Amino acid sequence: MFWSASPAAAAHLSAATPGSSGPASLDDATDKATNAAGWVQENWGTWLTSGLQILLIIVIAVVLRHVIRRTITKLIERMNRTVAAAQGTALGGLLVNAERRRQRSEAIGSVLRSVASFVIMGTAALTVLSVLKINLAPLLASAGVAGVAIGFGARNLVTDFLSGVFMILEDQYGVGDEIDAGVATGTVIEVGLRVTKLRGPNGAIWYIRNGEVKRIGNLSQGWSTAAVDVVIAADQDLERARDTITAAGDEMSKAEPWNEQLWEPVEVLGLSEVHLETVTISVSAKTMPGKALGVERELRWRIKHALDAAGVHLAPRPLPEDEEAAATDPAAAMAAPSALNNPLSPQSLATNPISSPSKLGK
Repeated sequence: MFWSASPAAAAHLSAATPGSSGPASLDDATDKATNAAGWVQENWGTWLTSGLQILLIIVIAVVLRHVIRRTITKLIERMNRTVAAAQGTALGGLLVNAERRRQRSEAIGSVLRSVASFVIMGTAALTVLSVLKINLAPLLASAGVAGVAIGFGARNLVTDFLSGVFMILEDQYGVGDEIDAGVATGTVIEVGLRVTKLRGPNGAIWYIRNGEVKRIGNLSQGWSTAAVDVVIAADQDLERARDTITAAGDEMSKAEPWNEQLWEPVEVLGLSEVHLETVTISVSAKTMPGKALGVERELRWRIKHALDAAGVHLAPRPLPEDEEAAATDPAAAMAAPSALNNPLSPQSLATNPISSPSKLGK
């Protein structure tokens, strides 16, 4: 049931209620509401302006980031198309490794896109904070201290990353190259910003941190050298041996597929070692990068058959020192005689255990 009271009764009731402030509470509430409405009316323009500025900053940052990333992607795709076009030519097939260039361009593009995104979005975030009237000095100081701490804690990771970036930018090696990284040797199968993967001669995959590589020997850039040493007996005809080796090299340079892998004729350099019973003839040839080992094996095969056909004998394999001594003196492998072999010798008797003394009689 609803009922109403007169203003006098309400005033009397308010005055009689403990803890009540009466009409003063209504006036305070009215003043607060009026002040709040006035404060909103005075500041809504500033809020609207700041909101529009923040929205505009975010839109510009997103659009700029999208445009730059798309531009970098288009540039990388154009580089890959150029490499693919060169791959189809005769000279490009020898000098260009499409997979190597593709991975290198993709790695460079990934780095550029990440750097662009970090710079653009970081600048936008700082601009938004400045619009909100937030003091950036403490934030920047804290970020600097945190960056130093993270740098000390993750210095190996930063070193690996920076080393990988410079390796890719300088094109020190790529996929398919034969390299000697000091800690491992093999064929590069993947180049990353932090780790390089090598396939070793025995098939093992080596994961090498880029920051640990102090030196790199690339065996697949420019050209390679196939070097073969032929050891023949000292009493053989050296002129016939040289002519035979030269003829074997000329025959090999005209055969498939060695005519493409040999970039210069096989050259007999001369004698590199002269001993009492043997002489060593050095043979060299300039080959396609990464093909030196195969050329060396084939060249040894052909030289051996050619020398056998020409009647030039190779030097016998030298025996190890212990085997050589045993062959010259059969008694050298026998052990020296020992006095312990005679059980009646003083040395053997001295090794016998001492018997316990007999019991003394009472």
